[in-house]
Amino acid sequence: MPDTHALQVLYLDFDGVLHPDDVWRRRGTGVYLAEKYPGHTLFENTPTLVEALAGYPEVRIVLSTSWVRVLRYSHVCKRLPQALRERVVGATFHTAMHRDWFESLTRGEQVLRDVSRRGPASWVALDDDADGWGEHADGHLVHCDSELGLCGPGVRERLSTLLRENFGSPDTAAVPAVFPPGA
Repeated sequence: MPDTHALQVLYLDFDGVLHPDDVWRRRGTGVYLAEKYPGHTLFENTPTLVEALAGYPEVRIVLSTSWVRVLRYSHVCKRLPQALRERVVGATFHTAMHRDWFESLTRGEQVLRDVSRRGPASWVALDDDADGWGEHADGHLVHCDSELGLCGPGVRERLSTLLRENFGSPDTAAVPAVFPPGA
């Protein structure tokens, strides 16, 4: 794990960020999106996040999703593409916490407590839940549309701005070329 004094963290919610927010779980079937989202798929916005983080190779991910409380942490990590999975360093919830207490907190409170505990040098949060963040999150929260998530109007631009403001200019050498040289 990187030195905490230099740790740069992206707090990542899944529902309402990587796909629409109405997600269900059924034994034997697994996790699925509600029928009210035809044409949408789980994790449909992950390529957008991979692209946004490409210029920030030092940024690590802390999962701030309810999936960690419902499913095992290791199982949740496996749902992410390799480019994101290799960045994950933890979650806001861990099994040593009292579940009822943790669930009584707003998402903002959960993340802000983790920021206080983990002590990253800088951080940004992607979430569709705007409750409990307060002024402490000004300049850190990218609020997503619950249905469109990361691909909602203005969200990618806000993410780009906050990544730059909190983590510095992107490392263009780390960004893969869209077209090979000479194409």
